[in-house]
Amino acid sequence: MRRMAEEPRSSRIQRQVVQLILDRRLGAGAPLPTETELMAAFGASRNSVREALKALQALDIVDIRHGYGTYVGQASLTPLVDGLTFRALARHDDDTAALAEILQVREALEEGLIRRSARVLTDADLDRLEAVVDRMERAGRTGRPFPELDREFHELLYAPLGNALVPQLLGAFWAVFRRVAGTRGRPDPPAEVTVRRHRAIVGALRARDVEAAQRAMAVHFRGIAARAARGPRPGGRRC
Repeated sequence: MRRMAEEPRSSRIQRQVVQLILDRRLGAGAPLPTETELMAAFGASRNSVREALKALQALDIVDIRHGYGTYVGQASLTPLVDGLTFRALARHDDDTAALAEILQVREALEEGLIRRSARVLTDADLDRLEAVVDRMERAGRTGRPFPELDREFHELLYAPLGNALVPQLLGAFWAVFRRVAGTRGRPDPPAEVTVRRHRAIVGALRARDVEAAQRAMAVHFRGIAARAARGPRPGGRRC
């Protein structure tokens, strides 16, 4: 009963800490007042303050460094990644549908974003994208997986938009899909197929054909979806 009574107070303190960060315009890494100072400022017990800070730490709003103090966190999308990963893995009855949902969201974002990006990509940007595809091809020839190159390609593709949230959001869905597909034992597409699809995207962008670029992106995602819909590879992990 005591813990139940403390919960609303902890929630109120969470809001007060967030408001303090906003009011003082504190950036990531900035130190926060000590527990004692927060207790005095909010008229709260040490336990209530600690519970509130722990809850905010789980959201990456604060960073508790034991022995050093509490600091403003990065406010990253890590909690979103963890939550979506758990949500997908918890669907024991239909993990294929869970993977499809993740892909649908990412596809909707990228098919819209590529239209914007196609209008601002320079020849230098396209050269960098092509260089990443070349590295994919070399990795594939030696039998090395290249998921990070795939991620780099998509980050470079939208970098000219200058929207800091885009790579974070797309990276979050990319990470969730990789985690879930890996845990469920879903196979990666053949390297040559992945390379070919990425080259098609770059080719359409070089031709300044927005519609073709969007179609190439759609084909890319349909291929990923088709592989994800297959059963786990032999020996693949299951949860």
